[in-house]
Amino acid sequence: FLVSDEMSGDAEIASVMGFSGFGKKARTFDLEAIFEQTRRTAIERSQQVLGSDSDSDSDLIGPSVPPQYLDEQMKQGDTGSDDDDDDDDEASDDEDDNPVKKIPDSHEITLQHGTKTVSALALDPSGARLVSGGCDYDVKFWDFAGMDQALQAFRSLQPCECHQIKSLQYSITGDVVLVASGNAQAKVLDRDGFNVMECIKGDQYIVDMANTKGHTAMLNGGCWHPKIKEEFMTCSNDGTVRTWDVKSEKQHKAVFKPRSFQGKKVVPTCCTYSRDGKLIAAGCQDGTIQIWDRNLSVHTKFHCRQAHIPGSDTSCLAFSYDGMSLASRGGLDYWQLWILNCWCLSIPVRTDCCFSPDDRLVITGTSVKKDEGNGKLAFFDRTSFQKVHEIEVTNASVIRCLWHPKLNQIMVGTGNGLAKVYYDPVKSHRGAMLCVVKSKRKDKHAEALTQDYIITPHALPMFREARQRSTRKQLEKDRLDPKKSHKPEPPVAGPGRGGRVAAHGGTLSSFIVKNIALDKTDDSNARQAILRHAKEAAENPYWIAPAYKKTQPEPMFAEESDEDEEAEKEPEWKKRKI
Repeated sequence: FLVSDEMSGDAEIASVMGFSGFGKKARTFDLEAIFEQTRRTAIERSQQVLGSDSDSDSDLIGPSVPPQYLDEQMKQGDTGSDDDDDDDDEASDDEDDNPVKKIPDSHEITLQHGTKTVSALALDPSGARLVSGGCDYDVKFWDFAGMDQALQAFRSLQPCECHQIKSLQYSITGDVVLVASGNAQAKVLDRDGFNVMECIKGDQYIVDMANTKGHTAMLNGGCWHPKIKEEFMTCSNDGTVRTWDVKSEKQHKAVFKPRSFQGKKVVPTCCTYSRDGKLIAAGCQDGTIQIWDRNLSVHTKFHCRQAHIPGSDTSCLAFSYDGMSLASRGGLDYWQLWILNCWCLSIPVRTDCCFSPDDRLVITGTSVKKDEGNGKLAFFDRTSFQKVHEIEVTNASVIRCLWHPKLNQIMVGTGNGLAKVYYDPVKSHRGAMLCVVKSKRKDKHAEALTQDYIITPHALPMFREARQRSTRKQLEKDRLDPKKSHKPEPPVAGPGRGGRVAAHGGTLSSFIVKNIALDKTDDSNARQAILRHAKEAAENPYWIAPAYKKTQPEPMFAEESDEDEEAEKEPEWKKRKI
């Protein structure tokens, strides 16, 4: 009854409002009929395919193959295809198991940073820009998308004046760059090289370095926090590792003070964050590696006393991507691989080190003396500790190396001022591949007007000059003019050239030098020097006499008497004093 009442109510409302209903009814579908139609369509298509196969088989010569043989052949084909698939899978597995085949080293480009050592390299997270710094105090910015085959940096500057660049690193967002140099103040630059922040310098007369607001000695390195974009860390010769905030440049956030076995101050030569940002590691000058919890700056969490030889500067620390291993580079021809305070490996090397993107290889470079071989880039297996690959870079030491995980390209900084980029067109992406395909831009010569054009808007039409629409047309007209296109005469110098004979003494300077050299007169007696021109002046009075020819009296000079001659002959002591 409720349903009938509702239906009658709807009909009454529809009749009152003047329309037939409240809209179209929902469509109903017969699912069984749809499924039956689909089944019939599939059967028809299969019959068409079978018919085409029979037509193709009818072209064959000879009797038909027995059905039993066909069944056996089909079974063998299925097993054979499975074997082929297995072989392909095994080949692909072999390629995956062999990390050497993932090394992008088929092609390379060379960026000329300068003539001195490239001591720092950094790539932004997207891999669009590369920053290089060297011992020549320069920091150069390279844009892969904006470069052509000329491979020129779009900006070069000296942010720290006359201090060597120790380390460079982009933040996790890639908008700023941290610059650690030989002075005590780290700088933060934006992507275009403009100054964003400069750390404050501490008071060098305070004994406890924790009470100063900044470093008081030369920096040795710096890096950004992998999770917090405003935080970075620096280490210095003042014996401290400090964390900073970009928004607060007047004081550090925290201070970590490495200590020796006797509790004395030691100098940290390098520092880094773990991949999760919870640990802070520092390699010290006494050969120790000390690791702190980021939130506990007093006591170390891991401490290896004999990681390297005391006195050898540990110049590089790198955590693996899984966070379980730490690679350290010593100063005396070796690097080591650690698993959280457990010694694993020691291999001769003297340069930077890093992990491959898949965490299966450790890449490092070798150093050489001058004219004693080539610096190499060596690849070691992380599990077997065997050298699996090697690349000869140049006839100088390999100082810095990076393996960008997104680009899959390797950047190398050398001791002779080169920054090389290794890539593979198949395995790598963007980066150096963007600039090698661009041809060099032609130098555009600036077109200048042959003469200045004076604009006189209110001049009469007869004096108004035609407006120059194009400088090229004016240059073409001037080229046809014999006077304007006449080659200027070369200057006369030496024995003469270009058909013009140089006369000796033709210029004012040569004339003066000639007269001075030929003048043999003695000017020690001034009166005689003046009177030698008296005869010429009397015969040819040109300068003074013509002006006073009518009014000037004749000069009358007193004649010398005999008394005057005798007086001159008397000695000085007999002369009477007047």
